[in-house]
Amino acid sequence: MSQKTSKANQSQGLLLFRLNHTQQFALGTLKIRELVPFTPLTKIPHSHPAIMGAATIRGMTIPVIDMAAGIGFKPVTEQERKDCFIIITDCQRMVIGFLVRAIDKIIECNWRNIEAPSDNLGKNAFLTGVTRFDDRLVQLLDVELLLSKIFPDDPIASRAILTDVQREKLKPLRILLVDDSKVARKQLSDALDSINIAYQVTADGRDALQMMIQAAEQRAPIDLLVSDIEMPGLDGYELAFEVKNNPLIASAYIILHTSLSSEISVSQAKQVGANEALTKFDAKELIEAMLRGAQAKH
Repeated sequence: MSQKTSKANQSQGLLLFRLNHTQQFALGTLKIRELVPFTPLTKIPHSHPAIMGAATIRGMTIPVIDMAAGIGFKPVTEQERKDCFIIITDCQRMVIGFLVRAIDKIIECNWRNIEAPSDNLGKNAFLTGVTRFDDRLVQLLDVELLLSKIFPDDPIASRAILTDVQREKLKPLRILLVDDSKVARKQLSDALDSINIAYQVTADGRDALQMMIQAAEQRAPIDLLVSDIEMPGLDGYELAFEVKNNPLIASAYIILHTSLSSEISVSQAKQVGANEALTKFDAKELIEAMLRGAQAKH
């Protein structure tokens, strides 16, 4: 594997858009299928207040969310709609439309230039990172958190059922979970808590790499690394690449997971040395991948 492979993964497109007149927000372009002007919507009975209705686009019926209203901003008015755009996204195995007030542009951004949001923002801040473009602050929206508020998870989806034999295979393993999304970290933690499996968790790829190196130096290396792909600072691709190219920690079994429903992300994950790539989140699939990791370690 060449260094060129790792560097190619540092840059990603960001779509810049506005939910009001002053703040600039962004989504990674890998999440985005297409952009369409506002189109007539059909009301969905008994839906969340932020769901404006359903649009039929290319033969597919797609729920459309007023993104501004979803994160607590002023909702889009009837008069504003005609000038708005719908961002069609494909993540967490759902095709969703997000109505935004304006589309600015697509830029290339190095993940190393994206910083984690301040802890002072609180647990309901819909951000996974911040960066700057043309001397303006750009805020990366946490789509997972927004979707979790509008479509609460079925509690059963966060639980996995294990036999005693399977549990005993996982128990001896040292497991590290990495994800910048609060929602995803809770989902991962809940899945392992429900089956009484110990783990460590961090929100930062750089921290994860240092934790793995320190653990190996103390002769207690991490056996299973479960990491998100899209993260500020050091993304999952780079983290996997760094792990596999460091003899001290290269034996870790790496499971990358992503909200991107894309074959591209799976292919790239394999290229940088990951053992598996999953589109999150399904507790049963995660545990099955971890059991394959346990088998490989044994």
